[in-house]
Amino acid sequence: MAETGRRTTSGRRSQNTYVDGNTVRKVQEVPQKREYRQPEHSARRKKAQPEITPEQQAARQNKVLSREARRNRAKASNMNRNFAIFLGVLGVVIVFCSINYLRLKTECTSKRSQLATLESQLAELKEDNDAYESQVTSNVDLERIRKIAIGRLGMKYPSNQQTETYTTEGGSYVRQYQDVTGK
Repeated sequence: MAETGRRTTSGRRSQNTYVDGNTVRKVQEVPQKREYRQPEHSARRKKAQPEITPEQQAARQNKVLSREARRNRAKASNMNRNFAIFLGVLGVVIVFCSINYLRLKTECTSKRSQLATLESQLAELKEDNDAYESQVTSNVDLERIRKIAIGRLGMKYPSNQQTETYTTEGGSYVRQYQDVTGK
């Protein structure tokens, strides 16, 4: 193998050297394009020729095009129509979903505001109920009720034989399954 004369970063010659064109393709440089200027006499001729209309140009191209090229163009235009239809349907679906989302969002917002007003009404009713309950309980004179119950109605305090005690098992309340009066 011939050496290229290049040195590696370590300062010694590389063992993997190659000669340009030996195992690697040769680099082909692309020549720069030169600007071509037409001579003045041909430029005058172009100006003298009448301009071609787009219809005439299309007619010329159709004559030149082969059958396969026309078929390919027809397929491409069909695909474009189909793709446009697909995009249109997709746009309609997106608009429908967006409108539905906005409708649901406003409905949710209105429900939340209704819930907030109902909660505030409930809080006011609870405050009113507590106020009425405290008013009723403050007007009740328990001593007067005891005197009426003993004097007019003939009620008495229970004796020790009439009192029964019970214990609850782990619960803070008792369920009554029978009448307690003991008839």
